[in-house]
Formats: sequence, C-alpha cells, structure tokens
Amino acid sequence: MKLGIVGLPNVGKSTLFNSLTKAGAESANYPFCTIDPNVGVVTVPDERIKNLGELYNTKKVTPAVIEFVDIAGLVKGASKGEGLGNQFLANIREVDAIVHVVRCFENSNIVHVDGSINPLRDIETINLELIFSDIEILERRIAKVSRGAKNDKTQAKELALVERIKAHLEEGNMAKSFVTEDDEEILWRNGYNLLTDKPVIFAANVAEDELASDGADNEGVKAVREYAAKEGFEVFVICAQIEEEISELDDDEKAMFLEDLGITESGLDKLIKASYSLLGLISFLTAGEDECRAWTIKVGTKAPQAAGKIHTDFERGFIRAEVVHYSALIENGSIAAAKEKGLVRLEGKEYVVQDGDVILFRFNV
Repeated sequence: MKLGIVGLPNVGKSTLFNSLTKAGAESANYPFCTIDPNVGVVTVPDERIKNLGELYNTKKVTPAVIEFVDIAGLVKGASKGEGLGNQFLANIREVDAIVHVVRCFENSNIVHVDGSINPLRDIETINLELIFSDIEILERRIAKVSRGAKNDKTQAKELALVERIKAHLEEGNMAKSFVTEDDEEILWRNGYNLLTDKPVIFAANVAEDELASDGADNEGVKAVREYAAKEGFEVFVICAQIEEEISELDDDEKAMFLEDLGITESGLDKLIKASYSLLGLISFLTAGEDECRAWTIKVGTKAPQAAGKIHTDFERGFIRAEVVHYSALIENGSIAAAKEKGLVRLEGKEYVVQDGDVILFRFNV
C-alpha cells in the first residue's frame, strides 16, 4: 500500500511524516521546507505475526508494509507555478490514497500561510490545486486522442469521456463524484490516475490537550468530520508533535506514554486502520519455521489470487488452500491440534479469503 501525504505548508505534514517513518525529513517553521519528495516505508503493527512467530519458533517475521510519500507544502496557485509549483504532484499519482493533513490547532509561533486557522478553507485550497493538476493531465489526453478521433470510433468515445470529466472538474468538482458505469470508460478513467479520483484520509492535527478527547470540542475537527462524512472519506485525529515524541520510544515506553496521555493508540495505528477501512483491505497470514508473514489483499479476494500475491506460480498452478483462522490456531497451540479438532479446512478456487486466515497453498506448475 502506498499513501501520499499532502497539505499546506506548516500544518504538521512533515512532522507527521517524520514520526511515521522516522526518515528524518527536514521540518521547520517556514514554507517549502520539503523540496524533494520524501519516501519512507513503515511496517504495519500486527500482533498476530509476532505470536505466530513464537508459535512456530520462526527464523523470520515479515509484517505488511505501507510506503509514504511526503511532498512539498502546496499553496494557492501551485498549479500555476506559485510556491514550488505542482511539480511534486506527479510523485503522488501512483499512490492508493491521499493523506491530507489539516491544521486544527492555534499556535502564534507557527505561521499559517493564509494568516488564520480555517480547516475547510485549507481543504478547498488543496482540492483546487489537485483539480487544476488533473485538468492539465486531461488536456494533454485530449490533445493526444483528438488527433485520431475523427476516424476512430473508440478514440472518439474516449475523447467525449475526457471532455465530460474535464467539464466536471472545471465546475469545481472532484473526479471522484463523476459517474460512469460503462466498463470501457471506467478502464480509461482508471488509467488517467487522477488525484481527485483517489480516496482521502484527513489527518486533523490538534494541540496536545485535545488529543485525549479525539478533538471532540474542536470546531475545526467537527467541520472536517462533517465534510469527510459527506464525501465518503475517513478522518483521524492526531497531534503531530506527540507522534514525533512517540516515534522515539520503544514499545513498552510507548504503551506507558499513551496511557499517560489517556489514549489507546498512536496516530500511526489510527492511520493504518483508516487506510485499510477506506481501501477495503485485509491481511491473510502464512506461517512456518522459515518465515511468518502478513499479506495485504482486497476484501473479496479469492484463494488463487491471494496465492498470487506470494508468487505468480502459486496462482497459476493453484490446487487448494489449507486454511485455519489465526484465533483457532493460537487457541489450540499447534496446527496438528487444530487439525485434530477439524479446524483446518481444505478450500478451492472459489474460496474468499478472510482477514486473519492462516493459509498453506498447494500448487503444481
């Protein structure tokens, strides 16, 4: 999974990125501190893998990972070359979802590029820059397709689609709200990789004293939640400064620190939950003496395609899957004990993999 982090300058974007990835992206109190996109890879915390590793006395434990791409703070007019321009938006065209950091805290020592705190205005500013960037992509596509559209029905159909999407964006709408049910059009549309077609997770950045209440009394957070609910997006509340402190602690210290703050999970934990929920993702597990590993798949994935995540040969030569749920395996203490109780099932090609399934794939190529 790959997530792109966007936001205005000085909203806590790079501070959050640093704490999530410990990559050390420069963070300072002036706009455009992040000039090159920063990329960091984070492992997905999953107690199940750790416990399976102990059960199997495994040599290697491999969790699922998320890749974060942090780009320079956007400002109004970025698509027209203001600030650092929109050159960095290309770096997030390949991401699965966008994490939009929104400032919901007051601090006279940290300047806001627009001079005041207004989360909905900030969201609109970023949205417009993403829209303008997408329009530019569509204009290039129109220039390319229109050449052959007069003599080719397929290209004429695509040209009509691109022009419809462009008109939709020019009215200030996100591509996500553009409706088409034609399979061919959906395929073309997916190929454009429009930023405003991607799912969004809002990270509402609050002051430390508002973290325990999850921003319940923060008017900015309320506004962001209302907006996200209307658009079908996810929201999680963070304090980027606290996340930075948490990132320096080991697991035991982290647990104590969170308890002292009156919270049960870190911002990274919240973000991963929101990401999996928004993108419809689950994890299945593989376990053995050599390696215990988590694999991320879409909800509804069938056994052969899940096997293909491990290796294409597994999918091509799929015979069957031996499946036991993680909880049943742990409860019984071994795969042999689980088999004795009939908890290990043989599943075929139509089996839909469930979150927490521990699977051994049988294949032949």
